[in-house]
Amino acid sequence: MMQNKKLPGGALLIAGAAAFAYYKYSQMSEEEKSKIIADLKEKGQKLYDQYMPEEVKSMFAKKGTTPAGASSTFGEGSDYSS
Repeated sequence: MMQNKKLPGGALLIAGAAAFAYYKYSQMSEEEKSKIIADLKEKGQKLYDQYMPEEVKSMFAKKGTTPAGASSTFGEGSDYSS
């Protein structure tokens, strides 16, 4: 006898909400999209500044220093050819 495997109702609601959000986002103008992205970045920075411990912030804040023998060119430049 085969078992009936159903998705929980909550999973279907989440999938529907995600599809609706994608639809609404795809219908927005470029100005609206950039405004939403900027707003999300601002809120993320605010959460980071407010809740991240200082020890962790100091680990991520050190820019320009690399361990001995490490290369700091990851993701920089445009010499990647596909």
